[in-house]
Parts: sequence; structure tokens; C-alpha cells
Amino acid sequence: MDRREFLKMLSALSGAFMISGTDVLANTKMTSDKIGEVLPKRPLGNTGEHVTMLGLGGYHVGRNHSEKEAQAIIETSITGGVRFFDNSESYQNGGAERRYGKYLVPKYRDEIFLMTKTDAENDKQARKSLEGSLKRLNTDYLDLWQIHSIYTPKDVDHLLNNGVLDVMLQAKKEGKVKHIGFTGHNNYKAHKHMLERTHEFETCQMPINVLDPSYLSFIKNVLPILVKRDMGILAMKTLADGRFFSKTRSNASWHSNDPVVPGRITVKDALYFAWSLPISVLISGPDNHQMMQEKIDLARNFKPLNEQQRQILIKKVADLSDGHVEYYKNKI
Repeated sequence: MDRREFLKMLSALSGAFMISGTDVLANTKMTSDKIGEVLPKRPLGNTGEHVTMLGLGGYHVGRNHSEKEAQAIIETSITGGVRFFDNSESYQNGGAERRYGKYLVPKYRDEIFLMTKTDAENDKQARKSLEGSLKRLNTDYLDLWQIHSIYTPKDVDHLLNNGVLDVMLQAKKEGKVKHIGFTGHNNYKAHKHMLERTHEFETCQMPINVLDPSYLSFIKNVLPILVKRDMGILAMKTLADGRFFSKTRSNASWHSNDPVVPGRITVKDALYFAWSLPISVLISGPDNHQMMQEKIDLARNFKPLNEQQRQILIKKVADLSDGHVEYYKNKI
């Protein structure tokens, strides 16, 4: 896809949301609930749900934090207006879910959108997985339950042929799950194969960042399909799992001598690029509550980038798009 085709595609994607009657790419007035002010919300595809444009990633709540800091990240998110909360049974062997079940759900369940993921490979494992997540999260239902981290088309076939989707659909009928979806960050071909084989999923979670268009791109190859189907689009790896930063900025063990941030672009540039695409929510994994507050402040002041501005950012970092920064992507 050359530059002209890519710009045309981005324009069409942005327009798709505006045609729906809700211009989610523009600043909207913050609303309030029983807790306080809520960040602007965007439609979650055709589910009828609306979710805050910023969500908290559960992995970082469970990782390398004291109980006090984990609670601080959750409370900062809540007071900052975040109402979307991501998790997975695999994060710290259920530890991240247990922290949500302790610090988030008891106080805020009625006001939040709660999502977790399953690593089940067959129907029996999926049923056990759901019951385990519900128990750890201290809730009797999930707003969204997703297949976690598909890797290849063969992986997709294995999951579907072994009944994982069947269990998810049954969980919806039983009221234990409101909506279902799938995730992955390895290769866009797995996502395309899942979409070719099924039409039952309502959401898709995948990498959305300024490097992505130049390397094994989910934005180019998957996003148009999701928009056409009116699915909820969950953006992750917006800062490439912390690899946009130098060692001084991130707690990640990996760091670069030529960091994307602040060497090439700013955190604001990176997040505004993603928010300017037709995503439902940007899921953030902060190293601490101060970083979460930084992203909340950026969400409150968001102004969409136009096509030219987005293209300038893509070109600034295109030479870094070789799979080193986006280490989680693999050719198949």
C-alpha cells in the first residue's frame, strides 16, 4: 500500500465513525456518574455499549507492584474518569484478576465495564477458565470475555474446532458474559483468518500505534474489516509495550539508545495518533499511577489529528519499523 492509498484508507476509516451519527474523533463533553466525572465515551461497535476512550490494562496492575501501588493505579483511573478495565486469567497466574476483585469490583462494579480474557484451548478448559475468572474478579458476570492472544491461522482453527467459541456463546445465553471478542498481537493474518471463519465476535483487540503501518500492519490489514463490520476496536501496544521509551522512562528491562519517545515523537503524539483512528478504547498499561494520570490528562484534552498530521508522525518513525521495537510481531 503506497502513501496515497494509505491516506485514502485512513480518511475512509475516520469517516466511517462520523457517518454513524456520533463523531467519536472530536472532543465531547465529559459526563458524570455516581463516582464522578467520566472521560468521553465511544461506541463499542454495534454492541449498544459505550466505553471510555481510555482503559486500564490489567497486566500492569498485577506486575511488579505493591498492593498499595496497584490500588493507587486503580483509584487514579477511577477518579480520572476511566471506566473500562482490561484483564486476563494469565496475568500473574490470576494475580491481576484478584487485585481487581479486591480493589476495583467491590466498590465500583455497577459503574465500570469489566473485561477479561481466556487462554483456554478447548471447551472444557474454557468453562473452567470462565468460572475461575468470575471468582477471582469477585463478580457474577463479565461485560466482555475475549479469546486471549491468537498467533497464527492454525491457532485460530484449533480454538474454533475444539469448542472455545461454543462455550463463549453459551456463556452469553446464560448471562455470565454480555459480549465476546478476541485478541492478538503476533501477526495480522491470524486476525484476518478469525474474521473469515466467524461472524459471532463483537470486539477485537490488537496493536494500534504509529509504527504499525510500516510493519506487519494491523491498521492496514484488519482495521478496515472491523470498521466495515461495526465491531468494537480495542487498541493495545500503543507505546509498544513500553519500548517507545528509554530506560529512564520505563521500568521495562529493554531500552533503546534511539527511543521513539522522546527522541522522535512525544507521548501525546503517540496517543493522539491512536485516538484519531476509529478505535473504541485505548488500553493503557502504566508503570505507576503517575503515568496513568498523564494519559488521563491527555484524554481530557484530546484533539483529533488530521490525515497529514498522522502521516508526518508515521514517516518520523518509519525507519524503526523492523520488528525490533514491535518485538511481539512475527512473520508467519
